[in-house]
Amino acid sequence: MIRIAVLGDIGSGKSYFAKQLNIPLFNADTVVSNLYLTNKFLFSKLKKIFPKYLGSFPIQKNNLIEIIRTNPNNLKKIIKIVHPLVRKEMLNFLKKNKKQKAVVLDIPLFLENKLNLKNDLLVYVHADKNKIFNKLKKRNNFNIKIFKLLKSLQLPLSQKKEMADFVINNNFNSATIRKEAKTLMRKILI
Repeated sequence: MIRIAVLGDIGSGKSYFAKQLNIPLFNADTVVSNLYLTNKFLFSKLKKIFPKYLGSFPIQKNNLIEIIRTNPNNLKKIIKIVHPLVRKEMLNFLKKNKKQKAVVLDIPLFLENKLNLKNDLLVYVHADKNKIFNKLKKRNNFNIKIFKLLKSLQLPLSQKKEMADFVINNNFNSATIRKEAKTLMRKILI
């Protein structure tokens, strides 16, 4: 099985590109959102640490943003609890799809969490920083302080781009991205 890991900046269009590959997709952001909505074990662990911020199940994203905004070091505490659960979900996904020709892994801190294997294909999605930032500002719950904190967890983009086997230029035109995805799949699966 070929593991395709999609890398890039926050808001660069990684997830959109990953979906266009039309192969089994592991999206860590979606998994985390689902864990917040469905995992009572996660809720109880976080509530124990942050009782003042978490009322009742399920976990509300606004509450987490407030926890991080109040003290940026809280992000590391949250990560320490959430990431092992995401890793477990990823391993289940890989096991379930082991007979597939290829899968795509859309995991924001893929390299930073040392999830990459030697034979993984790394695809870097490049986009204009100004376009990215303008898109991000339109998102609900956008917080510049948290954005900068999340950026600080990432390897430099230049390093990710250099490590990549393929670079996709995203001009935020969906037809172009679909074409890039088809071209990439032809190159990989031949």
